[in-house]
Amino acid sequence: MAENKRDYYEVLGVSKDADEDTLKKAYRKLAKKYHPDANPGDKEAEAKFKEASEAYSVLSDPQKRQQYDQFGHAAFEQGGGAGYGGGFGGFDFNGGDMGDIFGDIFGDIFGGGRSRSRSGPMKGANVRTAVRITFEEAVFGCEKEIEINYKEVCSSCNGTGAKPGTSPQTCTKCNGKGKIMYTQQSFFGQVQNVQTCPECNGTGKVIKEKCPNCYGTGYKTVRKKFKVSIPAGIDNGQCIRMAGGGEPGTNGGERGDLLVEAVVSQHPIFKRQDTSIYSTVPISFAKAALGGPIRIKTVDGEVEYEVKPGTQTDTKVRLKGKGVPSLRNRNVRGDHYVTLVVKVPERMNQAQKDALKRYDDLMNGIEPEGEKPKKKGLFK
Repeated sequence: MAENKRDYYEVLGVSKDADEDTLKKAYRKLAKKYHPDANPGDKEAEAKFKEASEAYSVLSDPQKRQQYDQFGHAAFEQGGGAGYGGGFGGFDFNGGDMGDIFGDIFGDIFGGGRSRSRSGPMKGANVRTAVRITFEEAVFGCEKEIEINYKEVCSSCNGTGAKPGTSPQTCTKCNGKGKIMYTQQSFFGQVQNVQTCPECNGTGKVIKEKCPNCYGTGYKTVRKKFKVSIPAGIDNGQCIRMAGGGEPGTNGGERGDLLVEAVVSQHPIFKRQDTSIYSTVPISFAKAALGGPIRIKTVDGEVEYEVKPGTQTDTKVRLKGKGVPSLRNRNVRGDHYVTLVVKVPERMNQAQKDALKRYDDLMNGIEPEGEKPKKKGLFK
């Protein structure tokens, strides 16, 4: 029988020097994967589950593990060990570790099981809101005022939820613990689990007479204004976290946070990517051919740029340090990239057309009609 069994360490997928925590994690992973309740009717999964459970029951017990390391599977044959010949019946599943593991597994499989106790302090939920800002406000930062629904402590009951002159009573269902123990029938028999008390919702207290001002909640919802500092360089969709601006905590827990999302309006000229700004500037054919100064709009105002003679359309130029400040260091800024596009006029008057025709003829070596060629000099 022993030679047909796989090595227990191999079954769990751990090394022979694995500590207790590693063993538990390895077994929990296998138990969750092959648990019969998660694989109904699958005999192969059931066999692997039994194999993993047998391996863990031995290796998790220091005394049995020592015997196994010394004698292998033979240590438990003929009554020498835990009597595994009888299948599941011989497994020792009464230890606290096993109860915890199975409770967690049942919770994962059935969505219930060992719920975390809510009797301790718990931080309140975060609240999200949004604020709209301009492109320039996102680049340079600003301060905005927002207004949200905010739960303030009830002034009548000071947050207890009980009618003035009374106080919350200890929950009789859980004796003030906020959690109750219950027994669940499982594949292995009965397993004890813990869940939040349904009577007091984990608070350990029950309000007999509710405060008429807040109806027992302990809070009143009001409209509250907050000033939000928008950092320079924030991008669309990023959030500013304001500690303590969220929902109240429970059982003495701290408030959640207020998360303010920045919604940046589109700019008619500028586009942004990370800390870089992009724009397009049209220039005339003459300016592209002859070169010369032009004015370019940036977030810092207009700057002068010298176009080089013979500039082709879609030429890109870089204005260093005219981009968006870094959120980590506002003294470090990106660049502004400008695409120069040669603009072709859509409408021209007759004089413009004639001038352009004359230019085209000259470029092609054609002398304009009515003009006599210049006489060549004596030495030409």
